[in-house]
Amino acid sequence: MKKIVILAMGMVMSMTTLAQDNIETTISADFVNEYIWRGLKLGDISVQPKLGVGYKGLSLTAWGNYGLSNVDDSKEFDLTLDYTIKGFSIGITDYWFSKGQDPDSRYFKYDAHGTNHVFEAYAGYDFSFASVKWFTNFAGNDYNMNGKRNYSCYAEVNVPFRLAAVDWTGSAGVVPFKSSMYRTNGFAVTYLSLRANKEIRITDTFTVPIFGQVAADPCTQNAYLVVGLTLRP
Repeated sequence: MKKIVILAMGMVMSMTTLAQDNIETTISADFVNEYIWRGLKLGDISVQPKLGVGYKGLSLTAWGNYGLSNVDDSKEFDLTLDYTIKGFSIGITDYWFSKGQDPDSRYFKYDAHGTNHVFEAYAGYDFSFASVKWFTNFAGNDYNMNGKRNYSCYAEVNVPFRLAAVDWTGSAGVVPFKSSMYRTNGFAVTYLSLRANKEIRITDTFTVPIFGQVAADPCTQNAYLVVGLTLRP
C-alpha cells in the first residue's frame, strides 16, 4: 500500500512542475461539537483540518480529525486521490486512525493484519439536483468476526437545495451488506441527515461559514445535533 501513497505524491509533484499557475489549493479547518461520520459517532468536540491541491479534475486532499475535549478520541489522518470529469468522480481514500490493530499507532505500518489503515475505493455521479456515491473497502483493517476480509460497502445520496437564503443538503446512506465496521447485520439504513450552511459576514472581505446538522442512524436508533464553523483564508 506504500506504492499508493508514493504514486499520489508523485502525481502532485509532477503537476506542480508542469502547471504551477493552474493548480488550485484548498486550506481550511472545521470546528465541530461532535464528529459524526456516516451515522457513526467517532468523537466529541474536534478540529478537522484540510489541505488539498487540484489540477484539471485531479486532486489530492489531506484531511484529519483531532479531539479537543476528549483525550480518548481516536486521531484520524486521511489521504484522498480523486478524479472528476463532467459530474463523474472516482477515487481512493487511505484512512488512518490512531486506534486499530497496531497498539503503537504507527502510520507506516501496512501489515494486512496489523495496520490501522483502511483503504477505500469509490465512484459517483453528480446530477446537479442530486449526487450518488458507492464506497467499498478493499484493503486494510476491515475484517469480519472470522478474520476474513469484509469488503464493507456504503452508498449515499445527497440532495442540495436552497431555502430562506440558506443552502441545505438532505442525505441518506445505507450499508447494503453485513459489516462489523458499520456495525450492521445486513442491509441497513445507517445515515439520515439534514444540513444547513450559511456564511456570516465579518468584514467586507472576510466571512465565516457556519453549519448546523440534524443526523440520525436508524439502525442503532441514535440521533445527533451537530453545529460547526469553518475557517479558511
